[in-house]
Amino acid sequence: MTDGIFKLLLTPEEMTAVDAKAADSGIDSYALMERAGEAVAATLLRHFPAVLRAAVLCGPGNNGGDGYVAARHLNESGVVVDVFQMGEPTRLKGDAARARDNFPAAPQPLESYQPRNGDVVIDAIFGAGLARNVPAGVRDVIERVDRTKVPVIAVDLPSGVDGRTGSVRGAAFVANRTVTFMTRKPGHLLMPGRELCGELEVFDIGIPGRIIRAEKKQQIAENGPELWRQALPSNRLGTHKYKRGHLVVFSGEASKTGAARMSAMAGLKAGAGLVTIAAPKDAVGENAAHLTAIMLHAIEDEAALSDWLHDERLQTFVLGPGFGVGEKARRFVALLSERQLVLDADGLSSFKDAPEELCSRFSGKPRLVITPHEGEFSRVFPDIAADTAMGKIEKAQAAAARANAAIVYKGADTVIASPDGRAYINTNAPVWLATAGSGDVLAGIIGALMAQGVPAFEAAAAGVYMHGEAGLLAGKGLTAEELAMQVRPL
Repeated sequence: MTDGIFKLLLTPEEMTAVDAKAADSGIDSYALMERAGEAVAATLLRHFPAVLRAAVLCGPGNNGGDGYVAARHLNESGVVVDVFQMGEPTRLKGDAARARDNFPAAPQPLESYQPRNGDVVIDAIFGAGLARNVPAGVRDVIERVDRTKVPVIAVDLPSGVDGRTGSVRGAAFVANRTVTFMTRKPGHLLMPGRELCGELEVFDIGIPGRIIRAEKKQQIAENGPELWRQALPSNRLGTHKYKRGHLVVFSGEASKTGAARMSAMAGLKAGAGLVTIAAPKDAVGENAAHLTAIMLHAIEDEAALSDWLHDERLQTFVLGPGFGVGEKARRFVALLSERQLVLDADGLSSFKDAPEELCSRFSGKPRLVITPHEGEFSRVFPDIAADTAMGKIEKAQAAAARANAAIVYKGADTVIASPDGRAYINTNAPVWLATAGSGDVLAGIIGALMAQGVPAFEAAAAGVYMHGEAGLLAGKGLTAEELAMQVRPL
C-alpha cells in the first residue's frame, strides 16, 4: 500500500462516500470490483492451494459482486466453485448484477450450503456497512460453518461484524483471513471484530489517495508514534532533572502501598526527572523500606496537601493506585483541579456517586487523564456506558468531551480519546498485560510524560503505546513489577 493510505481508518460511511466520489470522478466502478475480486481469489490460491471446493457466499449488494468476481477467477484457475446467493439473484443491481451475469453457472440458495471436507468459504455476504442483526438464515449458515471449522476468507469484514464498532450483530463468521480494500475500518481493530478477522490484508484497488483523504472526516486512527512523536520531550544535552519534571504519586495506607510504588517506578523509567510518593504517615516507613531513587513525602490529609501545593514546581500527580475509595480521594482531586492529574483505579471509583463533580472540576486546557477499565467507565459515565447505539470509540469521545479530559478506555482494544474528537485505537498490547498492577504502571508512564511537558492527550496515547512495548519486552508470565522495569522512553 502506497502513499500512507494503509495507516488511515475510514468509517463505513466515509468509505461509501469514497466509492461514490471515485465513480463521480470517472473511475470505472466495475474495474474496482474486478480488482477486489481478483485480490480475494489470489488470497485463496496463495493460502489454501489444496482447496477442493471454493464455496462463495454472496450477499445482496456490492460485497456479493466482489464474491462473484472472485468465483469467476477461481473457476478460470481450475478450482471447483459453487456460489450460494442470499435472496433472489435477479434482485442484484449495477456492478453486482454484471458480476453475477459474468459468472458461468447459476447460484444456489444461501440456505442450502452444507460445508464439506476440503471447502474454503469466501464470505461475501455483507461488508463493513452492516448496521442490523444478520437474518436468521445467515445466522444458521454461520453456525454450520463454525461447527465444521471450514476455513473462511472474509471479504471486507466477516459478515455479522459491524464495521463502525467491531461488535457482532447477532452472529458472525470467524475468519481465517480477511481481505479489505484501500483502508481499514474501525471494526478491523476494535474487539471482537479484530479477533474475528484473523489475518488482515489490505489491497490497493486503484482509488486515488487524494479522494480517500478528502472524504476522511473523523479523527480516528490506529495509535502509533507517528501521531505524537513530535510532542515528546527532546533528549538535549542541556536538560536536567527539573526540566524533566517532577511527578508525584499518592500512596494508600500502610497495607496498600505496592500499587503506588509500581506507578512511581514506571514514572521514573518513563523519564520523569524526579518522582515522589506522597503517603500517609503510617505508610511512610513501609514505602521507605522498598525505595531508593524515589523520594517520599508525608501527606496525611487535605490540609497537608494544600500546604504542599504552595510549591509551584509540583504540577503533575497520579492519584488512585491503592489509594482507597472515598471522600478523601474526592477532596484531593478538588485541590488538584488546577494541576495535571492522572486519575486511575480507586480515584475513579471514588466518583461513582458524584460523577458530575469530577466532570465539572477541570476546565480550560485539558490537563486531566482518566484511565478507566469497563467497570470504572460504567461507574463514572453510566449513561454513556449504557447507550447501546454507541461503539467504544463514540463512548470514549463522549466521555472525553464531558469531562474535558483525555480518556484511556482500557481493554484489549484500548481507545484513547480527546475532548476535541480525536480517538486512537491501540493495537500493540500483548494479551499477557492483563495482570494485576498493569494499570498502575500505565498511570505512572502517562504521568511521567505529562510531567515532561507532553499535552494530556498525546501523553495518554504515547503512554498506552509505551505500556504495550514494555509488555512485549517483559514477555509472557510477566508481573507488574517486571513490567515497570521494562518501561523505555521513546
